[in-house]
Amino acid sequence: MLKAAQKGRYAVGAFNINNLETLQAIVEAAQEEKSPVIISTSEGAIEYAGIEYLYAMTKVAAAAKIPIAFHLDHGKNEKLVKQMIKLGHHTSVMFDGSSMDYKINIRKTRSIVKLAHKHRMQVEAELGSIAGIEDFVSVEEKDAHLTNPNQAADFVKRTGCDSIAIAIGTKHGAYKYQGASKLDFDRLDAIRAAVSVPLVLHGASGIPLWLKQKCTRAGCAIEDAKGVSNRDVQEAISRGISKVNVDTDLRLAFTAAVRKHLNNYPENIDPRKYLGEARELVKRVVKEKIELFGSKNKA
Repeated sequence: MLKAAQKGRYAVGAFNINNLETLQAIVEAAQEEKSPVIISTSEGAIEYAGIEYLYAMTKVAAAAKIPIAFHLDHGKNEKLVKQMIKLGHHTSVMFDGSSMDYKINIRKTRSIVKLAHKHRMQVEAELGSIAGIEDFVSVEEKDAHLTNPNQAADFVKRTGCDSIAIAIGTKHGAYKYQGASKLDFDRLDAIRAAVSVPLVLHGASGIPLWLKQKCTRAGCAIEDAKGVSNRDVQEAISRGISKVNVDTDLRLAFTAAVRKHLNNYPENIDPRKYLGEARELVKRVVKEKIELFGSKNKA
């Protein structure tokens, strides 16, 4: 899936799920847009919903007539990542050793890759550390560092990873920037020239103005939220990004719809009504991302 995106100069969206409605929204959007899609589960989602529930739902979704992958996102717990590989539910896993010493990151990633390939599973690694807070991922600004292109080439060669998440100025969470987003495209060019595997962009949610306004009007206290511009995301894809992760924008959509419904209909006690509206708004966001990433009609 990612090699096809790399060759075709577009990106596949990796969308995080925690519940049924979000999964339905993602798959319906991808079907209607005829786009490949990656369903991601974080360590937090697994703790919240349980891997067997998440897998069962995704297995049903996989019957859709589009390419669907099931991915473990930001696996920081080495023991859990290996457990998920042996369980065999995912089609790919990410091991995030970016906060570790470089040599330790190589050693642990290489061990994960060896086990995953034995089970016919792909591995996404991470080099460079992205600032921000999202789910179980928390990196302070002072601890963040951008990916070194020369180091990236050495890292990929020594670990055998199938794709690599890089740090070029994106940030996790809803509060990414004070002003406009600014990505290091020269660094991206150098990394793309240094390695052959697909490149992944984390922390790329856009916090679109229309969605931010919808959420704040419903009562969300996110006035200072700021994301990566669509222009910067498209530029990154044109320069070699093949997978873009999206989580925060889906959370905003889900929360905005639920809050709005409960504000407007305080007498309602039927969760299907407000969760159904949340599903529809998440679906709208996913469709916009698919258009942005250029994966429409690539299924």
